[in-house]
Amino acid sequence: MLLRRIWRGDARARDQLARAYLPVVKRLAHGRLPGWARGLGDTDDVVSTTMEKALRSIEKFEPRREGAFLAYVRQILFNEIGMQIRRAKARPMTEELNERVASVEPSPLEALIGRDLMDRYESALERLTPEQREAIILRIEMGLSYRMIAEALEATSPDAARMLVARAMVRLEAELRDDTAGSA
Repeated sequence: MLLRRIWRGDARARDQLARAYLPVVKRLAHGRLPGWARGLGDTDDVVSTTMEKALRSIEKFEPRREGAFLAYVRQILFNEIGMQIRRAKARPMTEELNERVASVEPSPLEALIGRDLMDRYESALERLTPEQREAIILRIEMGLSYRMIAEALEATSPDAARMLVARAMVRLEAELRDDTAGSA
């Protein structure tokens, strides 16, 4: 296990872990940092910072289940994105507005609707069982194959992983529907 090797001080194991999770974290981060929140940095900077923070405190990390490191890195990523957004909101606008140039950014209403949908999704995701939540994250957010999901969640087969994802999606859809009914 890479974590055990890292805890023993194996620098190559640390590099292997970083290489293995970097594309995963990039997929998770893609499209989550609004354009208006990007300053001198961009999504790649957020990903790099996330990986650096995860690896810096890896000795304190205690895996309690399969997929725990992914959940750990995902939480660091979301915290980092939130911090970037807060920084951007605190930053004064530095450029002159040109009313003749149409913005490529979403309107405030579009941004609010998108943010509201993401908040509802995250809230519904938190109400799932840990196994269901991981299955959805692995399949929907990260695009992993059912074979890889089966390995990560220790399912008996890719078909078992597919059924787990399908049941989790049904439950997520019900949770989202309950959110919508509750807010109407």
